[in-house]
Amino acid sequence: MRTVFYRWIGPAIWIIGLGVPLVLGPNWISILSIFSIYAVVALSQDIVLGRAGMFDMGHAVYFGVGAYTTAILNTVYGWPILWTMVPAVVLAALVGGLLAAPIVKLRGDYLLVATIGISQIFHLVMVNNVAGMTGGPDGIFGIGVPSIFGYQIVSQSGLFLVGWLLLGVVLLLMNNLENSRLGRVFRYLKEDELAATTLGVNARYYKIVAFALGAGVAGSAGTLLASQLAVVSPGAFVFTESVTLFAIVLVGGQASIPGVLLGTVLMFVVPQVFRELAQYRYFVFGIAMIVVMVIRPQGIWPRRRRIE
Repeated sequence: MRTVFYRWIGPAIWIIGLGVPLVLGPNWISILSIFSIYAVVALSQDIVLGRAGMFDMGHAVYFGVGAYTTAILNTVYGWPILWTMVPAVVLAALVGGLLAAPIVKLRGDYLLVATIGISQIFHLVMVNNVAGMTGGPDGIFGIGVPSIFGYQIVSQSGLFLVGWLLLGVVLLLMNNLENSRLGRVFRYLKEDELAATTLGVNARYYKIVAFALGAGVAGSAGTLLASQLAVVSPGAFVFTESVTLFAIVLVGGQASIPGVLLGTVLMFVVPQVFRELAQYRYFVFGIAMIVVMVIRPQGIWPRRRRIE
């Protein structure tokens, strides 16, 4: 039986990607372009939280690692933007795995506090302009745009299509993860780590893999964010961004592709539609999170459970 992705999510992504630049104005194209980037980051958070069941409140760090890697390689060494995505993904995955290694034995609140500490350390490192390459509080300016075969993608529609293409690839990755052996191992660890360990699963190893995989996906989105904004600064990856990603997965639905996309829409698209209320988005989303956790703790659009 074909999965939900192949039935409608995948085709919908491609149809929207091809049709939006033709029918919507620049403002909506810009909004949906940013949505595609943050949807990728939210899906990467879902790998760690929704699928492997680990409380990660510092996920914006890996988003930032990807963005800063692209910014430095492009502005200092002249690398083309799309070329920088590979080292951004690899470095973000390495950072995620290395930072996870000493903390994955922690559980629940203890792991959450440890990841908060990682988020704060990253912010301080970027602000203090380590090695003179991060630009300090002001960040790095003058980041270029993607180019394909020498053609620079400078239009908003072009940047939108690049972001939508990345989202489509990540959705395909998530769908394949859902149906893979690795995805099943993640579910076993989340639902009953003791039983999984008894059956021979190396819990520590697979938890590190989950962190590294989620970090790598977040790093890819960091590349596009850096190019889209033409600047990266520590303020874009503060602790509140990690809280937002955490909340998106909880409210939308853990381990649910439609749920995560819905949560991203609620957090990043709806405030743009009602811009006069955008300054209250954290307050409204906080209330929504409380209500959902009380009334529907599995999220608005939870993953449909199935017999393995």
